Amino acid sequence: MTPNDFSRLQARDLLDFIDASPSPWHAVATIEKQLKAEGFIQLNEPESWQLENGGRYYVIRDDSSIIMFTVGSDAPADAGFKIIGAHTDSPSLRVKPNAGQSDAQLLRVGVEVYGGAIIATFADRDLSLAGRVSYREQGGDLVSKLICFEQALLRLPNLAIHMNREVNEKGLKLDKQTGLPLILATLSEELPAQQQFTELIAQQAGIDTDALLSWELNIYDTQKGEFWGLDEEFIANSQLDNLASCHAGLQALLSTGTNATKSTHVCAFFDHEEVGSESSKGADGSFLSDVLERINLATGHNKEEFCRALSQSFMISADMAHAYQPSFAWAYEPEHRVNVNAGPVIKINANQRYSSESISEAMFIDWCQQADVPFQKYSHRSDIPCGSTIGPMTSARLGIRTVDVGNPMWAMHSIRESAGVADHGYIIKVFEQFFRE
Repeated sequence: MTPNDFSRLQARDLLDFIDASPSPWHAVATIEKQLKAEGFIQLNEPESWQLENGGRYYVIRDDSSIIMFTVGSDAPADAGFKIIGAHTDSPSLRVKPNAGQSDAQLLRVGVEVYGGAIIATFADRDLSLAGRVSYREQGGDLVSKLICFEQALLRLPNLAIHMNREVNEKGLKLDKQTGLPLILATLSEELPAQQQFTELIAQQAGIDTDALLSWELNIYDTQKGEFWGLDEEFIANSQLDNLASCHAGLQALLSTGTNATKSTHVCAFFDHEEVGSESSKGADGSFLSDVLERINLATGHNKEEFCRALSQSFMISADMAHAYQPSFAWAYEPEHRVNVNAGPVIKINANQRYSSESISEAMFIDWCQQADVPFQKYSHRSDIPCGSTIGPMTSARLGIRTVDVGNPMWAMHSIRESAGVADHGYIIKVFEQFFRE
C-alpha cells in the first residue's frame, strides 16, 4: 500500500519527534514545546487552578509524565472526559550511580536493563547518553536540567564469531552484569574511572563537578529515523513503542484547535509503563485521577458530579501492537495475524491483560468506520504469556470504560523498531474522530 501525503507528512513529523526525544524527559520537553507554540497554558500542581471553557492547559509531573487537556463547553458530569493514554518510556539501558569502571585501560560505563529490552540489539550500535541531572546551584538550591550527547559516545562491541562459533545457532546472549558495561574511552592515567565519567557529565551540563549530585541517564541510539521499503511505506527508529502513540494522540488533540467541544479532551502520557507503572508519575499512580478531579473542581463541580463524569467518560489506551512477521510465523495466533499498514489494532485478552471488552471494542470500530479507516483485531497465542498496557490499571482505578488499541509494528523492544507509514496516518484520523464528537 502506498501511503498518502497526510500519512507521509505525519510519519516524517513522528521521526523528527522521536529524534528530538532520546529519553522520557526529553519526550515531555518536546511535547511541551509544541503545546506552548499552540497556546496551551502550564498549570502547576502546588498552585490553585483557574480554568475557562475552551481553555487549553497542561500539567507535568516530575519532568517525564504529562497530561494536557482542553476544557469542554459542558460540565464533565454531563459530557464526561475523553482520554487518550500512552507512555513516554521505552525499554533501554540506564546508567548506574557509580558507573565508571576500568578494565584493560578502558573506561567502561556500568548500566542496568530498564524494562524488557531486546539486549542483543544494543550490540554494535552508535550509542550515546541522554537524560536528567540534579545539582546544587551556588545559592544552595537543588535544581535539575536535561542533557544529551549528540555524538556517538558509547559502544557494546560484539564478540568475534571465531570465539563464539554457535552464536548463529544459539543467539547472542549477554550477561546483564558482566556483558553490558559500555566502552566509553581509553582510561586517563590521571583520573580514576568514576571521576573521569562524572567530570564528563558535569561538563556536558555546564556545571562544576562538585555541584553534581545525581543523574538519570538513558542509553540511546544516535541513528536517526528513516523511511524504508520499495515505496518508503515503512519507518524505522528507536522508541516507536510508544512515542508513536504519544505523537498520534498529541496531533489529534492539537487538530481540534480552539474550537470548544462539549466534552473535556485529555491526553495523558506516563513514564514507567515498561517497569510496571507503579510510581508517583506512573499510570498506576494518582496523576490522572488527581488532574481529572481538579478539572471538575476548578470548573465549579462537586465530588458527586465528578463520579457522574467518570461514569460517562471513555479512554483509549494507545500502545503499539505485534505485527505478523513471516520469519516467525510460529509466534502468532493463526487467526489473528495483524499486518503493517492495514490499520490500527484492537487488542483483546480474556484475562484482562488488555482492557478491551465488547462495548468499548464496538465503539472504537464505529469511530474507525466514521473516519473511513481500516481496523484489525489481535489476540495473543494461548500458549505464550501476553503483555499488558496502562489500560487495565487506569480503567480499574477510575472506573472508566476503556479500549486497548495500537498500531502494528515489528521488532517491539528492539533498539531499532519498524512500523507502517499509512498506519500512523490512520490512527491519527481515528483519534481525531474520537475527539470530534
